[in-house]
Amino acid sequence: MKLAFIIDPIHRLDPGHDTSVALMEAAQQMGHEVWITEANRLSVVGGRAYAQLQPVRLVPVELVEGRWVAAEVWFELGDRQFLPLDSLDAVFMRTDPPVDIPYLYATYVLDYVNPDRTRVINAPAGLRAANEKMYALQFMGAIPETIVTADKQVIREFVERQGAAVMKPLGGKAGEGILFAEPGDRNLNSLIEISTQQFRVPIMVQEYLPAAKDGDKRVILLNGEPIGAVNRIPTGKEFRGNMAVGGRVAAVEITERDRQICAQLAPTLRRDGLIFVGIDIIGGYLTEVNVTSPTGIREIDRLNDVRLGQQVMDWLSQSQGIEP
Repeated sequence: MKLAFIIDPIHRLDPGHDTSVALMEAAQQMGHEVWITEANRLSVVGGRAYAQLQPVRLVPVELVEGRWVAAEVWFELGDRQFLPLDSLDAVFMRTDPPVDIPYLYATYVLDYVNPDRTRVINAPAGLRAANEKMYALQFMGAIPETIVTADKQVIREFVERQGAAVMKPLGGKAGEGILFAEPGDRNLNSLIEISTQQFRVPIMVQEYLPAAKDGDKRVILLNGEPIGAVNRIPTGKEFRGNMAVGGRVAAVEITERDRQICAQLAPTLRRDGLIFVGIDIIGGYLTEVNVTSPTGIREIDRLNDVRLGQQVMDWLSQSQGIEP
Protein backbone atom coordinates (compact mmCIF):
# COMPACT_ATOMS: atom_id res chain seq x y z
CA MET A 1 0.00 0.00 0.00
CA LYS A 2 0.92 3.64 -0.43
CA LEU A 3 -0.02 5.65 2.66
CA ALA A 4 0.03 9.35 3.54
CA PHE A 5 0.13 10.73 7.08
CA ILE A 6 -0.93 14.32 7.72
CA ILE A 7 1.04 15.14 10.86
CA ASP A 8 2.55 18.02 12.76
CA PRO A 9 6.17 18.82 11.78
CA ILE A 10 7.94 15.48 12.09
CA HIS A 11 10.92 16.87 13.99
CA ARG A 12 8.54 17.82 16.82
CA LEU A 13 7.22 14.28 17.27
CA ASP A 14 8.47 11.99 20.03
CA PRO A 15 9.23 8.64 18.34
CA GLY A 16 9.08 6.79 21.66
CA HIS A 17 5.60 8.06 22.47
CA ASP A 18 3.81 9.28 19.36
CA THR A 19 1.19 6.97 17.90
CA SER A 20 1.62 8.48 14.43
CA VAL A 21 5.23 7.33 14.41
CA ALA A 22 4.19 3.87 15.63
CA LEU A 23 1.69 3.59 12.77
CA MET A 24 4.23 4.76 10.19
CA GLU A 25 6.84 2.33 11.52
CA ALA A 26 4.39 -0.55 11.32
CA ALA A 27 3.49 0.35 7.75
CA GLN A 28 7.15 0.57 6.74
CA GLN A 29 8.05 -2.72 8.41
CA MET A 30 5.21 -4.41 6.52
CA GLY A 31 6.55 -3.17 3.19
CA HIS A 32 4.19 -0.26 2.56
CA GLU A 33 5.23 3.14 1.19
CA VAL A 34 5.00 5.91 3.79
CA TRP A 35 4.62 9.57 2.85
CA ILE A 36 4.08 12.57 5.11
CA THR A 37 2.65 16.05 4.78
CA GLU A 38 1.19 18.80 6.95
CA ALA A 39 -2.28 20.32 6.98
CA ASN A 40 -1.12 23.61 5.45
CA ARG A 41 0.28 21.71 2.45
CA LEU A 42 -3.10 20.47 1.24
CA SER A 43 -4.77 21.86 -1.88
CA VAL A 44 -7.76 21.33 -4.17
CA VAL A 45 -6.93 21.48 -7.88
CA GLY A 46 -9.38 20.53 -10.59
CA GLY A 47 -11.81 19.21 -7.99
CA ARG A 48 -9.24 16.79 -6.49
CA ALA A 49 -7.38 16.97 -3.19
CA TYR A 50 -3.61 17.27 -3.53
CA ALA A 51 -0.73 17.53 -1.07
CA GLN A 52 2.95 18.32 -1.02
CA LEU A 53 4.09 14.84 0.03
CA GLN A 54 7.51 13.60 1.09
CA PRO A 55 8.54 9.96 1.35
CA VAL A 56 9.96 9.13 4.77
CA ARG A 57 12.23 6.35 6.00
CA LEU A 58 12.18 5.65 9.71
CA VAL A 59 14.69 4.02 12.01
CA PRO A 60 12.40 1.96 14.27
CA VAL A 61 12.62 2.49 18.02
CA GLU A 62 14.01 -0.30 20.16
CA LEU A 63 12.79 -1.53 23.52
CA VAL A 64 15.68 -1.19 25.97
CA GLU A 65 15.19 -1.99 29.67
CA GLY A 66 11.46 -1.38 29.47
CA ARG A 67 11.44 1.85 27.47
CA TRP A 68 11.47 2.85 23.83
CA VAL A 69 14.78 4.25 22.64
CA ALA A 70 15.10 6.09 19.33
CA ALA A 71 18.17 6.66 17.18
CA GLU A 72 19.60 10.17 17.30
CA VAL A 73 18.61 10.61 13.65
CA TRP A 74 15.41 8.60 13.43
CA PHE A 75 13.92 9.73 10.10
CA GLU A 76 15.06 10.61 6.60
CA LEU A 77 12.93 12.56 4.14
CA GLY A 78 12.90 12.34 0.36
CA ASP A 79 12.08 15.01 -2.18
CA ARG A 80 8.72 16.73 -1.96
CA GLN A 81 6.17 15.90 -4.65
CA PHE A 82 2.78 17.49 -5.41
CA LEU A 83 0.46 14.49 -5.75
CA PRO A 84 -3.29 13.81 -5.72
CA LEU A 85 -4.24 12.16 -2.46
CA ASP A 86 -6.51 9.70 -4.25
CA SER A 87 -3.39 8.23 -5.87
CA LEU A 88 -2.71 6.64 -2.47
CA ASP A 89 -4.49 3.79 -0.75
CA ALA A 90 -5.13 5.62 2.53
CA VAL A 91 -4.62 8.98 4.21
CA PHE A 92 -4.28 9.26 7.99
CA MET A 93 -5.36 12.64 9.35
CA ARG A 94 -3.18 12.86 12.48
CA THR A 95 -2.79 16.60 13.12
CA ASP A 96 -3.00 17.33 16.83
CA PRO A 97 -5.74 19.55 18.25
CA PRO A 98 -6.87 22.26 18.69
CA VAL A 99 -9.61 21.86 16.13
CA ASP A 100 -9.34 25.46 14.95
CA ILE A 101 -10.19 27.16 11.66
CA PRO A 102 -7.10 25.89 9.78
CA TYR A 103 -7.88 22.35 11.01
CA LEU A 104 -11.47 22.59 9.81
CA TYR A 105 -10.35 23.93 6.42
CA ALA A 106 -8.01 20.94 6.10
CA THR A 107 -10.99 18.61 6.60
CA TYR A 108 -12.86 20.47 3.85
CA VAL A 109 -9.94 19.79 1.50
CA LEU A 110 -10.04 16.12 2.48
CA ASP A 111 -13.68 15.99 1.39
CA TYR A 112 -12.28 16.06 -2.15
CA VAL A 113 -10.42 12.76 -1.75
CA ASN A 114 -12.27 10.16 -3.82
CA PRO A 115 -13.54 7.63 -1.22
CA ASP A 116 -13.86 4.94 -3.90
CA ARG A 117 -10.10 5.02 -4.32
CA THR A 118 -8.70 6.15 -0.98
CA ARG A 119 -9.76 5.72 2.63
CA VAL A 120 -9.32 8.75 4.90
CA ILE A 121 -8.81 7.87 8.58
CA ASN A 122 -10.63 9.43 10.25
CA ALA A 123 -13.29 10.62 7.80
CA PRO A 124 -13.29 14.43 7.49
CA ALA A 125 -17.05 14.73 8.08
CA GLY A 126 -16.66 12.56 11.19
CA LEU A 127 -13.85 14.75 12.49
CA ARG A 128 -16.05 17.80 12.14
CA ALA A 129 -19.00 16.07 13.81
CA ALA A 130 -17.10 14.61 16.74
CA ASN A 131 -16.06 17.26 19.21
CA GLU A 132 -14.06 15.11 21.59
CA LYS A 133 -16.08 16.23 24.61
CA MET A 134 -19.56 16.70 23.13
CA TYR A 135 -19.61 13.48 21.10
CA ALA A 136 -19.87 11.40 24.27
CA LEU A 137 -23.23 13.01 25.13
CA GLN A 138 -24.91 10.72 22.59
CA PHE A 139 -24.27 7.77 24.90
CA MET A 140 -26.14 8.74 28.05
CA GLY A 141 -26.04 5.22 29.44
CA ALA A 142 -22.25 5.28 29.42
CA ILE A 143 -21.31 8.72 30.73
CA PRO A 144 -21.32 10.26 34.22
CA GLU A 145 -23.66 13.11 35.13
CA THR A 146 -22.72 15.85 32.66
CA ILE A 147 -23.84 19.32 31.61
CA VAL A 148 -22.62 21.71 28.93
CA THR A 149 -23.23 25.41 29.54
CA ALA A 150 -21.70 28.86 29.93
CA ASP A 151 -24.25 29.85 32.58
CA LYS A 152 -22.62 30.53 35.95
CA GLN A 153 -25.72 29.73 37.98
CA VAL A 154 -26.30 26.43 36.19
CA ILE A 155 -22.67 25.44 36.79
CA ARG A 156 -22.77 26.46 40.48
CA GLU A 157 -25.98 24.51 41.09
CA PHE A 158 -24.49 21.44 39.37
CA VAL A 159 -21.30 21.61 41.45
CA GLU A 160 -23.30 22.03 44.66
CA ARG A 161 -25.57 19.13 43.77
CA GLN A 162 -22.66 16.82 42.91
CA GLY A 163 -20.42 17.88 45.79
CA ALA A 164 -17.44 17.99 43.39
CA ALA A 165 -17.11 18.33 39.64
CA VAL A 166 -14.63 18.68 36.83
CA MET A 167 -14.82 21.57 34.37
CA LYS A 168 -13.44 20.95 30.87
CA PRO A 169 -13.00 23.30 27.92
CA LEU A 170 -14.73 21.81 24.88
CA GLY A 171 -11.68 22.39 22.68
CA GLY A 172 -9.01 21.23 25.11
CA LYS A 173 -6.49 18.42 24.72
CA ALA A 174 -4.06 16.46 26.87
CA GLY A 175 -5.75 17.61 30.07
CA GLU A 176 -5.23 21.30 29.32
CA GLY A 177 -7.56 23.64 31.18
CA ILE A 178 -9.34 20.94 33.20
CA LEU A 179 -10.31 22.27 36.62
CA PHE A 180 -11.49 20.58 39.81
CA ALA A 181 -14.44 22.40 41.40
CA GLU A 182 -15.98 22.16 44.88
CA PRO A 183 -18.91 24.15 46.31
CA GLY A 184 -16.84 25.51 49.20
CA ASP A 185 -14.02 26.84 47.05
CA ARG A 186 -13.95 30.64 47.40
CA ASN A 187 -12.43 30.80 43.92
CA LEU A 188 -15.31 28.91 42.29
CA ASN A 189 -16.87 31.99 40.68
CA SER A 190 -13.50 33.04 39.30
CA LEU A 191 -12.83 29.52 38.00
CA ILE A 192 -16.16 29.58 36.18
CA GLU A 193 -15.42 33.02 34.74
CA ILE A 194 -12.00 31.93 33.50
CA SER A 195 -13.18 28.61 32.14
CA THR A 196 -16.17 30.10 30.26
CA GLN A 197 -14.25 33.20 29.16
CA GLN A 198 -16.65 35.44 31.05
CA PHE A 199 -19.71 33.30 30.26
CA ARG A 200 -19.21 33.53 26.48
CA VAL A 201 -17.99 29.96 25.78
CA PRO A 202 -19.79 26.82 26.97
CA ILE A 203 -17.82 24.23 28.89
CA MET A 204 -18.41 20.64 29.92
CA VAL A 205 -18.98 20.01 33.61
CA GLN A 206 -18.97 16.42 34.83
CA GLU A 207 -19.45 14.90 38.23
CA TYR A 208 -16.10 14.13 39.80
CA LEU A 209 -15.44 10.39 39.80
CA PRO A 210 -13.40 9.34 42.86
CA ALA A 211 -12.17 6.37 40.80
CA ALA A 212 -10.03 8.91 38.89
CA LYS A 213 -7.35 8.47 41.54
CA ASP A 214 -7.00 4.85 40.35
CA GLY A 215 -6.55 5.87 36.75
CA ASP A 216 -8.02 7.17 33.52
CA LYS A 217 -8.15 4.23 31.11
CA ARG A 218 -7.44 4.86 27.43
CA VAL A 219 -9.00 2.20 25.20
CA ILE A 220 -8.01 2.11 21.52
CA LEU A 221 -10.80 1.15 19.11
CA LEU A 222 -10.29 0.00 15.53
CA ASN A 223 -13.49 0.15 13.50
CA GLY A 224 -15.48 0.06 16.74
CA GLU A 225 -13.63 -2.89 18.28
CA PRO A 226 -11.32 -2.50 21.31
CA ILE A 227 -7.79 -3.65 20.52
CA GLY A 228 -5.81 -2.42 23.51
CA ALA A 229 -5.83 -0.31 26.66
CA VAL A 230 -3.52 1.53 29.02
CA ASN A 231 -4.17 3.06 32.43
CA ARG A 232 -2.99 6.61 33.13
CA ILE A 233 -2.63 7.25 36.83
CA PRO A 234 -2.29 10.68 38.48
CA THR A 235 0.97 11.35 40.31
CA GLY A 236 1.85 13.66 43.16
CA LYS A 237 -0.83 16.26 43.88
CA GLU A 238 -2.16 16.21 40.30
CA PHE A 239 -5.76 14.98 39.89
CA ARG A 240 -5.43 14.51 36.12
CA GLY A 241 -4.03 11.27 34.76
CA ASN A 242 -3.09 12.49 31.27
CA MET A 243 0.41 11.49 30.17
CA ALA A 244 1.02 15.06 29.02
CA VAL A 245 0.72 16.30 32.62
CA GLY A 246 2.86 13.59 34.17
CA GLY A 247 0.45 10.71 34.68
CA ARG A 248 2.23 7.38 34.94
CA VAL A 249 1.10 4.48 32.77
CA ALA A 250 0.31 0.92 33.77
CA ALA A 251 -0.97 -2.21 32.08
CA VAL A 252 -4.69 -2.76 32.39
CA GLU A 253 -7.30 -5.24 31.16
CA ILE A 254 -10.24 -4.44 28.90
CA THR A 255 -13.18 -5.29 31.15
CA GLU A 256 -16.66 -6.47 30.26
CA ARG A 257 -17.95 -2.99 31.12
CA ASP A 258 -15.41 -1.49 28.71
CA ARG A 259 -16.63 -3.84 25.99
CA GLN A 260 -20.22 -2.85 26.66
CA ILE A 261 -19.31 0.81 26.22
CA CYS A 262 -17.42 0.04 22.99
CA ALA A 263 -20.40 -1.93 21.66
CA GLN A 264 -22.66 1.02 22.41
CA LEU A 265 -20.35 3.39 20.49
CA ALA A 266 -19.44 1.12 17.58
CA PRO A 267 -22.43 1.68 15.24
CA THR A 268 -22.18 5.46 15.58
CA LEU A 269 -18.41 5.48 15.09
CA ARG A 270 -18.73 3.37 11.95
CA ARG A 271 -21.55 5.56 10.63
CA ASP A 272 -19.34 8.62 11.02
CA GLY A 273 -16.23 7.01 9.52
CA LEU A 274 -14.33 7.18 12.81
CA ILE A 275 -12.06 4.17 12.39
CA PHE A 276 -9.16 4.85 14.77
CA VAL A 277 -10.44 6.19 18.08
CA GLY A 278 -9.31 6.45 21.68
CA ILE A 279 -11.94 6.55 24.39
CA ASP A 280 -11.35 7.50 28.01
CA ILE A 281 -13.02 5.50 30.79
CA ILE A 282 -12.96 6.31 34.51
CA GLY A 283 -14.62 4.01 37.01
CA GLY A 284 -16.68 2.33 34.31
CA TYR A 285 -17.88 5.62 32.79
CA LEU A 286 -17.08 7.03 29.36
CA THR A 287 -15.66 10.55 29.71
CA GLU A 288 -14.27 11.42 26.25
CA VAL A 289 -14.10 10.15 22.66
CA ASN A 290 -10.78 11.12 21.05
CA VAL A 291 -10.79 11.13 17.25
CA THR A 292 -8.25 13.70 16.01
CA SER A 293 -4.94 12.05 16.89
CA PRO A 294 -5.58 9.54 19.69
CA THR A 295 -2.44 8.25 21.33
CA GLY A 296 -1.49 5.32 23.53
CA ILE A 297 -0.15 2.71 21.11
CA ARG A 298 3.48 2.99 22.22
CA GLU A 299 2.54 2.49 25.87
CA ILE A 300 0.18 -0.41 25.14
CA ASP A 301 2.78 -2.12 22.95
CA ARG A 302 5.49 -1.72 25.59
CA LEU A 303 3.41 -2.92 28.51
CA ASN A 304 1.69 -5.83 26.74
CA ASP A 305 4.29 -6.96 24.21
CA VAL A 306 1.95 -6.37 21.28
CA ARG A 307 2.15 -4.35 18.05
CA LEU A 308 -1.12 -2.54 17.56
CA GLY A 309 0.20 -0.67 14.55
CA GLN A 310 0.47 -3.94 12.67
CA GLN A 311 -3.14 -4.74 13.56
CA VAL A 312 -4.20 -1.40 12.11
CA MET A 313 -2.28 -2.04 8.89
CA ASP A 314 -3.68 -5.56 8.57
CA TRP A 315 -7.22 -4.23 8.98
CA LEU A 316 -6.57 -1.47 6.45
CA SER A 317 -5.20 -3.93 3.88
CA GLN A 318 -8.24 -6.15 4.26
CA SER A 319 -10.71 -3.26 4.14
CA GLN A 320 -9.10 -2.00 0.92
CA GLY A 321 -9.06 -5.46 -0.61
CA ILE A 322 -5.26 -5.49 -0.72
CA GLU A 323 -3.10 -8.44 0.22
CA PRO A 324 -1.21 -7.53 3.42
